[in-house]
Amino acid sequence: MGLNDIRLPGSVIAQLYRNTLVDTGVPDKARPISTPLLPETVYPEPEANSPAWKFLGENNRNILVIVNYPGLPHLPDEELAFLTKMLSACQLSLGDVAILNTSNYPNSGSKELQPFFKSKIVFLFGVSPAAFGLPVSFPAFQVQNVAGATYLYCPSMEERHTDELLKSKLWVCLRKIFGI
Repeated sequence: MGLNDIRLPGSVIAQLYRNTLVDTGVPDKARPISTPLLPETVYPEPEANSPAWKFLGENNRNILVIVNYPGLPHLPDEELAFLTKMLSACQLSLGDVAILNTSNYPNSGSKELQPFFKSKIVFLFGVSPAAFGLPVSFPAFQVQNVAGATYLYCPSMEERHTDELLKSKLWVCLRKIFGI
């Protein structure tokens, strides 16, 4: 895909050109500051000590997938293929989620990640609720609501290779979460 073939959604174009794309008939200096032309998306200001989160996906549906693969930027190709297939079965894509490898951020957990990603659903693959910094502990394959988000803790994705029962338990939980 070349630079000339990039397609931006209308909302992004409107954000980029909010002062010049829409002619309200009112000069900029006469327009009250409290009434912007278009609603603005507000992102939290990064704190001085916060890391720049490197994640895979676009987080369009505020679904956070937490994995732990030391030495990798995200996750192995085989596990990514499994995750993509799993998302597709739920009528989702990689654009709907954010995949974050916590091994790259050892001192970060729900307290740091939740405000940034604004996650409604969080999948913990191979990362226990306690290790993620949640105030409650719950067993694998139990859908749990905590502080306005739905959490699902599962064993690491490699374990599904040896146990088909794990895959079926995961599917039951996904059906419950997404109403499939």
